Amino acid sequence: MTKLAREIAIVIVTEFGPEEMLRKLSDPFWFQAFGCVLGFDWHSSGVTTTACGALKEGIKGIEPDLGLFVAGGKGATSRKTPSEIEKVEGSLAIDSALLVSTSKITAKVDNNALQDGYQLYHHCFIFTKEGSWAVVQQGMNEVNKYARRYHWLGEKVEDFVNEPHSAICCDKKRSSLNLVAKESKEAREVTASLSREKPSLLIKELKKIQTLELPAYHSVRVGDINPDRIEKIFLKTYERQPENFKTLLAMPGVGAKTIRALSLISELVYGVKPSFKDPVRYSFAHGGKDGHPYPVDRDTYDKSIEVLRAAISHAKIGREEKLHAFRRLTNYDTATVIQE
Repeated sequence: MTKLAREIAIVIVTEFGPEEMLRKLSDPFWFQAFGCVLGFDWHSSGVTTTACGALKEGIKGIEPDLGLFVAGGKGATSRKTPSEIEKVEGSLAIDSALLVSTSKITAKVDNNALQDGYQLYHHCFIFTKEGSWAVVQQGMNEVNKYARRYHWLGEKVEDFVNEPHSAICCDKKRSSLNLVAKESKEAREVTASLSREKPSLLIKELKKIQTLELPAYHSVRVGDINPDRIEKIFLKTYERQPENFKTLLAMPGVGAKTIRALSLISELVYGVKPSFKDPVRYSFAHGGKDGHPYPVDRDTYDKSIEVLRAAISHAKIGREEKLHAFRRLTNYDTATVIQE
C-alpha cells in the first residue's frame, strides 16, 4: 500500500503539480477511490486512517523534491502535527506558523464550532512548499459506532467559520449545533460579542437557563454545562476581548462547552438561533448518489478515476502489484456503475 500510494502521488504531482494532489484528497469520491485502489473495501472503517498513513509513509524522504508534505495521523500522532510542520520549515516558502495555526483552527471547527456528536481522533494535514493545504480528519460517535470524515481544501476556504468544508461524509444524520452554517452568521457575531462581556453577567444568565425546561429537540444540553467551571474560561475571553468568532474559537481553553454556553445565552437573551442542520446533508463537493443535494457529477467523478488509472499504469512498481491494483480499480468502477 505504501509503495503504490508513493507512486500514485509521484505521478499526479509530476503530471499536474502538488496542488492537484490536494484537490483530489479533498474530494470524498476520489479519496474513496484512492482507498479502494490501495486495497480497502468502500465501507471499511479503516480506509481514512490507512490511506492517509500509506501516503504519509510512502512519500517519506522525498517530500522536499515532491513539494508535498503530510503531517499528523491517528490518535496521539494527530497531536504531533504542529511539530511535524515546524520540522520541515526549511523546505517551505512561507512561515510554518501559518500552517500550524491553520491545522489547529480546522480541528477546532470540527470539534467545537460544529457539534455533531463525532469526536475527532484522526487529523491529517497535507501541504505544499508554497503553503497550499488540505485536511482530511475523522471523528467517531461512541453511541452509534459510526465515523464521520471531514474534508477541507485551502484554496476554497474563504472564511474558516462560514461553510468552510469541501465535504462531510457519514451514513448517519442527526441534529447538530452547526455554528459554521451560513444561517448561523448572526449567532456567531452575537456569541463573539458575549465572550467580551463580564463573566459575572454570563454566569448569571447560565444559571437562569438551568431553571428552564428546554424542548427535547434542542441538541444543546444544559446539564453538560457547569457555570462554576466555565467561569474561568469566560474570564479569559473577557480579558482577551476576541474581535470575532474565529478568534474566540482559536483561543486556548475555549472548547465545545464554552461555545455551547455562549450559544445558549445568545439565543435566550437576543433570540439569535444558530443552525441545527446536519451539514452532512449538503456538504458533498460533487453531489450524492441519492440525489442530495444534487446527483453525482459523473464527468468529474470519472475523470478522477481515469487519472488514477493513468497514474497506476505509469507507476514503477512490480507487475504483479500493478495487475492487482488494476483489478481492484476495475471492480470498484463496475460496482459504482451498478449502484448508479
